[in-house]
Amino acid sequence: MEKKLKLYTKDLNLFYGSTQALKNVTVDIEKNKVTALIGPSGCGKSTFLKTLNRMNDLVNNVKITGKVYLDGLNVYDQLDVVDLRKKVGMVFQKPNPFPMSIYENIAYGPKIHGIKSKSRLDEIVEKSLIGSALWDEVKDRLKQSALGLSGGQQQRLCIARVLAVEPEVVLMDEPTSALDPLSTLKIEDLIDELKESYTIVIVTHNMQQAGRISDNTAFFLHGQIVEYDETEKIFSMPSDKRTEDYITGRFG
Repeated sequence: MEKKLKLYTKDLNLFYGSTQALKNVTVDIEKNKVTALIGPSGCGKSTFLKTLNRMNDLVNNVKITGKVYLDGLNVYDQLDVVDLRKKVGMVFQKPNPFPMSIYENIAYGPKIHGIKSKSRLDEIVEKSLIGSALWDEVKDRLKQSALGLSGGQQQRLCIARVLAVEPEVVLMDEPTSALDPLSTLKIEDLIDELKESYTIVIVTHNMQQAGRISDNTAFFLHGQIVEYDETEKIFSMPSDKRTEDYITGRFG
């Protein structure tokens, strides 16, 4: 069966000043699949994730060479960065709700993109909260501050906020590392549901999590991809000794 690619990178290099953080990263990311990026701290996972929606543009002294494609379009040449970030949303490690109501957190993005109708915004807010498995918990308190939610709820709110602008890809940078086990499980179940409609790329330090939720896994080391394959194969029969050593906890 032919793979349906949503994103791919070719010979991607990234430098912070004179330090090279990514080295010739070439990877195919399949549509409607969960791709996990694993590897020790500082190996380039988050840096790579941020190249996919050009978040590294915000960092001084960054130089990028190589290509990143979304649906066959080069994201650095052929796509406006605002359009790109609408198509490729991002959820960060620590929940970062805006200091405003739950409703306004989610309506914020659609409003920026020109949606003014109250009924349409109501619809988007409800749909996004249902999509992030939060609706039943907050539907009676939409006017209350989002900062009053628990950490796990805040993170699902941040996912709802991303969904509200109808992206095609959702990037997640260790979205459960600040959460308790129960909230983590809720987010993992959610990721499983979301891949029906979205392509998901997740950075995780948690091997078990990568094993549970992803279809494909890329193992990063020193800014390079050592191995990239179906998750099952990476975890049961890695072809590189370094992958095996990392997964079995010999280093990292």
